[in-house]
Amino acid sequence: MPASVIDDVQAKVGAGAFSSYVTDAVQRQLRYDALDEILARMEAKHGPVDDAEVAALMESLTR
Repeated sequence: MPASVIDDVQAKVGAGAFSSYVTDAVQRQLRYDALDEILARMEAKHGPVDDAEVAALMESLTR
């Protein structure tokens, strides 16, 4: 990990919480990766997602 990233994390959360912060970030990324895999399988089976439908769904979720 680049030193500048380490410095940024430590400045944000303190040296004592560094490991917890990085662990949370890695777990979040793993969930995003799993979601990407699910979406890719769904698109392979059902075709590409309509961008307008996605926009409408995202809009409904923010209400």
